[in-house]
Amino acid sequence: MSLGEPLVELQAAPGGLDVEIRSVALLDPEDPPMAHPGALVLAIGARGRAAFPALRAGGRDGAAAVAVKLDTPAQAAALSETAVEAGVALLSVRSEARWEQVDALARAALESAPPGRPGEGVEEGDLFSLAQTTAILTGGIVSIEDTANRVLAYSRSADHDEVDDLRRLSILGWQGPEPYLARLREWGVFQRLRTSDDVINIDSHPELGIRRRLAVAIRSGDRQLGTVWVQEGSSPLTERSDQALLGAARVAALHLVRRRRELSADLTLTRTLAAGLLEGSTGPQPLASHLALDAARPAAVLGFSYGAADATPPELTRAEVSNLISVNTAARHRSALVTQVDSRIYVLLPQLPRSIDIGTLRAWGQEITDAARRHLGLSLRGSIGCIVPGLGEVPESRREADRILDAMMSVGVATTVAALPDIQAEVLVSEVLALLSAHPDMRDPRLTALVRHDSRSQGQLAESVLAYLNAFGDVRAAATELHVHPNTLRYRIRRAEELTGLDLSRPDQRLLAMLQLRLPPAT
Repeated sequence: MSLGEPLVELQAAPGGLDVEIRSVALLDPEDPPMAHPGALVLAIGARGRAAFPALRAGGRDGAAAVAVKLDTPAQAAALSETAVEAGVALLSVRSEARWEQVDALARAALESAPPGRPGEGVEEGDLFSLAQTTAILTGGIVSIEDTANRVLAYSRSADHDEVDDLRRLSILGWQGPEPYLARLREWGVFQRLRTSDDVINIDSHPELGIRRRLAVAIRSGDRQLGTVWVQEGSSPLTERSDQALLGAARVAALHLVRRRRELSADLTLTRTLAAGLLEGSTGPQPLASHLALDAARPAAVLGFSYGAADATPPELTRAEVSNLISVNTAARHRSALVTQVDSRIYVLLPQLPRSIDIGTLRAWGQEITDAARRHLGLSLRGSIGCIVPGLGEVPESRREADRILDAMMSVGVATTVAALPDIQAEVLVSEVLALLSAHPDMRDPRLTALVRHDSRSQGQLAESVLAYLNAFGDVRAAATELHVHPNTLRYRIRRAEELTGLDLSRPDQRLLAMLQLRLPPAT
């Protein structure tokens, strides 16, 4: 639920948590109880048991959820039971919250939510998910506000005791309370936000109920669009909080510009042009003209995949990963573009400084995969495409990034992020194996027969031969690797030669065996 806490709480979800909300409808107490299919119905004025008709109408008319204000826990139990019977989700709204605030936040969440059905492309995610990602990266509690200090989105907090008075009153009141805002003006915080791109530190003031904060302006050119705030909770903010906040502000600017100018089609066009350039189906000029990029400046592509066989994670995880990558890359390079092609996420880095090197890009990629593992518990693989002279050569950088990711998946590489010079041998071996896999006529039938023999008899002859060859004929080393006695390994090698007619004393047969026995058994 994008509205999050502390405004609303889910009381019942008979249809599960994946029910799509397509609109928001207000139900006045004087109106006949009715709903719209797929709507979030705000039952204004119908507190407690008076909301029974709204719940039954919501279930009858196919509403996605009904939001009600409750007076007692007993009301929550009775209404939840009715909601389950009606087959509609029930949300309870804090009594202090204003209905117009809930309505505005719900509509804002719908406007910035990604279009299409789950699984159709990756968006950066709405402002609420961006706030949540920023909270994960900073270890704090995040809110995103406009220039009038109205709350646009905020992160969830599992521990309400971590939330200080300023944040609590800001969210419940939909705007920062004036006495606190006056103090921030007195300390010069707003003046610094208007004139600086730097992250601003505000010390804690226990006597005022204010914990330590960081803030950074969301800016489009010279114009301030809003502010990202992060409040420190019970634990200190992370070491890289400043950097994460800068990235979050740049990603938030895309959302706010889109919302102000209604440029959802513009964002879609940007992704379409970026994906077309990566695939080589469109040239560099359309994207360069659309974003006012210098097509003659150096560029590079970073590639990321989700572990074994490029498995695609659930939609929620994809959005979290996209947000994490967007925030991290935006913090380092303002022009970075994040897009998904098939099951991989790519970062297009146009207009790079001419002094940049592969080592710098490798460090950026490593920080992203480290953050994904640390904050999302997700294993990402990252690749660094070559730095090319301009946007016209971007497909070359993307192809190199893909070659590296392909090798990481097929032959196994210890590192999580690599450039071609790091694993060139592994990349070439991977491509030779792909060639052998695609052309069975290029394989030695004796080795194919050996693999089939093992499959039928549950033997380990092929595995033993490969371990023996990988150890350069050192029987003891290979036996240790296989956890068998050296004499057992010697017997297996002799048996493999007898069964197939192979002569592993011949270099050419050893070379072919080392390659072919690396193919997956199914081939």
